[in-house]
Amino acid sequence: MWLRAGGRASGLLLAGLLTASLLAGCGGGYHPVGPFHPLPEGAPPEVGPPTSQAPVPGDPAQPGSGQQAGDANVVASGLNVPTGLVVLADGSAIVGERETGRLLHVFPDRSPARELMTVPGVDTTGDGGLLGLAISPTYLEDGLVYAYLSTATDNRVVRFPLGGTPNPVLTGIPRGETDNGGALLFGADGTLFVGTGDTGNPALADDPNSLAGKVLRIDVFGRAVGASPVYSRGHRDVTALCQHGAEALYATDATLDGPDELNAITGGGDYGAPQGTPPVAEFGAAEGGLGGCAAAAGGVFLGAMDGERVLALTVDKTGTVTGKPEDFLAGQYGRLRTVVLDPQGALWITTSNRDGIGTPKGDDDKVLRIQPPTSTGSSPL
Repeated sequence: MWLRAGGRASGLLLAGLLTASLLAGCGGGYHPVGPFHPLPEGAPPEVGPPTSQAPVPGDPAQPGSGQQAGDANVVASGLNVPTGLVVLADGSAIVGERETGRLLHVFPDRSPARELMTVPGVDTTGDGGLLGLAISPTYLEDGLVYAYLSTATDNRVVRFPLGGTPNPVLTGIPRGETDNGGALLFGADGTLFVGTGDTGNPALADDPNSLAGKVLRIDVFGRAVGASPVYSRGHRDVTALCQHGAEALYATDATLDGPDELNAITGGGDYGAPQGTPPVAEFGAAEGGLGGCAAAAGGVFLGAMDGERVLALTVDKTGTVTGKPEDFLAGQYGRLRTVVLDPQGALWITTSNRDGIGTPKGDDDKVLRIQPPTSTGSSPL
């Protein structure tokens, strides 16, 4: 059953007030040196993978060797399936590795990345691992990071100060070998949305008493916002959540035997087939494998692992997709998973080439930072 965590009362979301002091408790914090610019040639290497990870056979490049030569988009390399990512107001980011539970501090304008801690208790069998990160809406006061992770017995949401011990917020989310996605997002009102998978059992997604196959809505202590933590149901595998301000809440829903979906989520909604609310967009196997979502005014960006690209969709004020999706980075970096928008309008994107499905190069996996292109060559944001 779902478990509550104790602690202080929450205020409204303060993301706009976060400053460079966010990481003051983990080595003095990051002080940006100015607008983003490529790392110079010969810069020190980024943090690489754990020493237990072997190099890719037949590839002379070694993981952790630093930024790709001449590639200004790569801000960290040599990582092990970076999945969770949160951008801080100072322009840096915290990145979590799905396979190891490591948290890294990644910078847009310098290297190396800094290892912060390893989240304990992460079980990576099947589709498990460290699956999502979020920052407390009162981080300036409490310094708490939230994580969605798999253990040997369940999926759960935990929270902790950087370097501290994780405490449970919500436990007992069913865990499975497949359809075991997980996503976290603090909404505009400071409540926490949690996306879950149905573990390969669609009946659980339809069951209002199960936490599987749902978008959940809880407060910072794990308490239901309303009569039940279930905000929407009928999902197969929620891999990402995104929202722009107080506008539509979106969820990516990945499937094994059908098209992936982008859904506009409303409270009490049923998104199961065939009677449920239809998706706002669907993507077949050739362009799907949705694993990331970032929303901006008038648009949504999706990370597509199987499609090896970022998909850009235009949406109107009602949250309806208009026109045909466009894509960029197709085939350039392999499988693209997490997509997060920063205050400068740039996208932070993680690759997922070491997840057992992709074909990694010696310096995979990577974190990218790129201004999304438009037909005029400028950022759409």
